[in-house]
Amino acid sequence: MKKSEFQLHDKVLKGMEDSYKKMVEYKKYKKTPIVSSIDGKIVHLDPFLADPEVKYQKTEK
Repeated sequence: MKKSEFQLHDKVLKGMEDSYKKMVEYKKYKKTPIVSSIDGKIVHLDPFLADPEVKYQKTEK
């Protein structure tokens, strides 16, 4: 990857982390479950048990 691609990649990861944090805060505020798909099945997760932050790892192809 080029340097500019790494910078874009870092910005995208930061945006995903910020979005996740805001989503968990919102779900706690509204007291509604986080709906996700795990192994093809729809699951409802308690936002109060979810990690308040997530860190995405960089991967190289």
